[in-house]
Amino acid sequence: MPNDLSAHSAILIMSGVTLATRLLGAEIMHRVAMSKRVELFLDALSSSVVAAIVATAIAQGGFREATAIALAGMLMLATGKAVLAMISGMAAAALWYNLIG
Repeated sequence: MPNDLSAHSAILIMSGVTLATRLLGAEIMHRVAMSKRVELFLDALSSSVVAAIVATAIAQGGFREATAIALAGMLMLATGKAVLAMISGMAAAALWYNLIG
């Protein structure tokens, strides 16, 4: 079981990695020609990050979280409005938690 020092160390390391990625990513992309292939790669990459976050939430959560994510996904497909879908999914999970437990 991790102690406070290892948790803080992990947070500091990940913060440093995130900062380095952001700074070096901007520098690298400044030097890379934006072709259609690169654009498609970057679009797929951002989608895969969102998919990984959603999959983790479903795996760590339960039926409530899966239902809220499904509701948000259906609303996104129906309206095309991502922010509305996210807010609705969070509201559904919060209501379920407060009303049902």
